[in-house]
Amino acid sequence: MQRKESVSILLITCFAILLTSSSELTLQQAAKAQRQLNSMSPASLDHSLNSLFKGVENSVVQVTRKIPSSSLLAPQTGNATALGSGIIFDRNGHVVTNNHVVGDAKIVDVTFIDGNRYTAKVVGTDVYSDLAVLKIVGNITKPVTPLPLGNSSASEVGDQVIAVGNPFGLADTMTTGIISQVGRLLPGGPLGFSIPDVIQTDALIDPGNSGGPLLNMRGQVIGINTAAIISGQGGFSGIGLAIPSNTVKRIVPILIERGNYTHPYLGLTAATLTSDLAQSVVGLTPDFQGILVDTITKGGPVDKAGIRGSTTDQYGKKHGGDIITRVDNQSVKRIEDLISYVELHKSVGDKITLAVYRNGQTLNLQATLQERPSLIPYLKSLSPPAPP
Repeated sequence: MQRKESVSILLITCFAILLTSSSELTLQQAAKAQRQLNSMSPASLDHSLNSLFKGVENSVVQVTRKIPSSSLLAPQTGNATALGSGIIFDRNGHVVTNNHVVGDAKIVDVTFIDGNRYTAKVVGTDVYSDLAVLKIVGNITKPVTPLPLGNSSASEVGDQVIAVGNPFGLADTMTTGIISQVGRLLPGGPLGFSIPDVIQTDALIDPGNSGGPLLNMRGQVIGINTAAIISGQGGFSGIGLAIPSNTVKRIVPILIERGNYTHPYLGLTAATLTSDLAQSVVGLTPDFQGILVDTITKGGPVDKAGIRGSTTDQYGKKHGGDIITRVDNQSVKRIEDLISYVELHKSVGDKITLAVYRNGQTLNLQATLQERPSLIPYLKSLSPPAPP
């Protein structure tokens, strides 16, 4: 009898600790955790995944475009085909996919799971967010069902997700996983502009999945998958990434209306300050936090505001520039913080106040955001030379 009482007291004590030891663990969070645990039985989980897949598969399409052969020695090979995935965005026949799926094409093919294929016009593209919008041409044989967009900002690490698409051309494929992390920064590669707030997942995403949906367990799209995959083996079995649905909500309607999207621009390159980088700034302690400015675009917003970049002395040693510590009175410690703030909360023409540390003092400098420069010269430089 005494043992049972001891166990009861222990259980009551543990329950009390759960309620009081952490202000972050609310009753609502505990209830959510319990619901997740209750849903983990294999039978109910399989049923949920089956139902979810059947509910969305008719709203996920395969997107294909022709790529002219660049080989002058083998013209008989004709055209190659690039493929990806897409989601039905609205009942007007608009389809959302990745920008890199359509490339510079004006017309692509869209194929539904039932095999019906349609021609679609590319009505809007944004290389900076890797999003594109298509419009199906002609009459569709049956009504289309748009996939609902969820709130990507509500996604949490550990949430179960599914990816649907056409990896390697294998149509109508589903993979499952969890959200590994949120708020990632997708490097911009040679374009130089990163995509903020990207969702990281361990759901398998391969070439052909690009443009397809990352869905939560309510069947809502929380991201558009991209094959910009990080893998230690150099293949495609690594970390999957998805453009967040809140970015889709902000950009896609404007792409439909105007055909392009205008991003705000600071005109600098910078990096999160580390203890090693701190050594390049005279008098700076290793634990100082902020964003170290490297290069400044001449005539750009921060150049006009008076912000200074890094310099190289006569001995070839590099000295760090200004350190950005606050943006519009909000603390920033990582380059991700700066990029996300500007992209999500600012527009071209807006003013922005940057607090910078320089020579032992903090200066508040104001910049007026400009439009990102055109990529046309850069894209032309990538084009193959015309045949003689």
